[in-house]
Amino acid sequence: MSMSEKAVRQSVTLPAKVAKQVRSMAKSRRLSANRVLVELVEEGMEARKHREREFRALTERLRRATDPAEVERLGDELGRMVFGGSA
Repeated sequence: MSMSEKAVRQSVTLPAKVAKQVRSMAKSRRLSANRVLVELVEEGMEARKHREREFRALTERLRRATDPAEVERLGDELGRMVFGGSA
């Protein structure tokens, strides 16, 4: 978070196991648990944006594909992306 951004206090309830992991990460990195949570949320949001961009790019490639083998391959890839595993 840059210095120009206004901080907003937000209360969250974490499962005990997650809270313990956050405290452990904070201690090992010599950071506050709050800072670790901020970093994790920021990284998670970036990861989600990245997955959404990949999804849109893949659907566009599938839409434009004309070769049946390529359509099947891209469809399978899209299925794995949406449903996980080896869909």
